[in-house]
Amino acid sequence: MMRYEIVPMDRSHLESIAALERQCFSAPWSIPMLEEELFNPQASFLVAEGEDGQVLGYAGLQVVLDEGYIANIAVAPQWRRQGLAGELLEVYCRFAQAHLAFLTLEVRASNEAAIALYVKHGFAQAGFRKNYYQDPKEDALIMTRTFHREGEA
Repeated sequence: MMRYEIVPMDRSHLESIAALERQCFSAPWSIPMLEEELFNPQASFLVAEGEDGQVLGYAGLQVVLDEGYIANIAVAPQWRRQGLAGELLEVYCRFAQAHLAFLTLEVRASNEAAIALYVKHGFAQAGFRKNYYQDPKEDALIMTRTFHREGEA
């Protein structure tokens, strides 16, 4: 059984997260881009950290008013299919349940594993963006999950 802890992203994670970005995405975030999020009061980035401090995966959320945008969820290939992405996503869903009207994200139309994860966590397709991704060029599905907080109709 893999042991890990979900912790807030800090400077010590930046190099590993940037390497994970390069491994997982065709348009990866750079260290300066990730570092900027450390000081963004509207952002929350979480890291799934192994016992040895290794970055196994991470996720980022940006919030404006009562809207949340999941910027990225990435898990190192050797740690996939063990529940890490779902755990990271669930932290944001619990936060959203208490504080937000909805969460939204974009996902490659061909990324069946990610789409299944989002559907499992209550997200539904709300639209698409033609040719959103480059290298390779591909449409993005816009997926959203709405939340009703206590006391609301």
